[in-house]
Amino acid sequence: MELWYTDQHTKEVRFSMKSKKQLVSHVSELQQIDILETYEYGRILVLDGELMITEKDEFIYHEMITHVPMAVHPNVKNVLVIGAGDGGTIRELTKYDSIENIDMVEVDKDVVTLCMQYMPFTACKLNDPRVHMYFEEGLRFVRSKQDQYDLIIVDCADPFGPAEGLFTREFYGNCFKALHEDGILINQHESPFYNEHSKTVQKAHKHITSVFPLSTVYQCHIPSYPSGHWLFGFASKKYDPIRDLNEEMWNALQLSVRYYNTDLHKGCFYLPNYVKELLHGNE
Repeated sequence: MELWYTDQHTKEVRFSMKSKKQLVSHVSELQQIDILETYEYGRILVLDGELMITEKDEFIYHEMITHVPMAVHPNVKNVLVIGAGDGGTIRELTKYDSIENIDMVEVDKDVVTLCMQYMPFTACKLNDPRVHMYFEEGLRFVRSKQDQYDLIIVDCADPFGPAEGLFTREFYGNCFKALHEDGILINQHESPFYNEHSKTVQKAHKHITSVFPLSTVYQCHIPSYPSGHWLFGFASKKYDPIRDLNEEMWNALQLSVRYYNTDLHKGCFYLPNYVKELLHGNE
């Protein structure tokens, strides 16, 4: 008998992958957590039936959410990461010796525990001494912070259930207050391709633009995600992601990366017309 996992991209579109076996089936206080071993995509993390990451293409997501702001801001020392229970974003951040502190806020401790056991390819740096974990809601955590971080990365699930509050204007306003005067906010921005997701893109961009003086969007291709076309939001109090890109500084670090490079950095901010129209529709 064959075992297949199917991710429901929309009501009319599904994405399936053949699985070798199920490694984890666990119900936490917040959600159903599953980890499967698949033939093509390796180990995959599934929350409440929805695909979060795959071993095969997670590096694309985690490199793009991390290295884009790090190549722009010249002096990131204190970082807040909201979500990131799988550890991939933390892994990328710990490649920078200049970073002194990483506060990681994950609402579900069980996700972290299981990823550390079954997904070491992403969770391998969660024990770094610079990482401090807080198991609570990101919206609540950031409310009490003011002028504290150089960079905030919102690496959360889709805007439903536990992550719903991380797509609100209140949340983005609190992030603005928590950042230093030259701080950067990065958030996963969903896919613009399907109508079910594009409304979330519009709404999030509208909220962020109303709070930050500089707000734009960049893109990448993640094969396992809905449509493969994925967006991230870049918001800043000071830095322009293209004009202030420090190619020489970042390339001199000679970091081990598989997707991101500074040529791609410049190109990822040039968006297709249908995405421009989607974003402009809320202005």
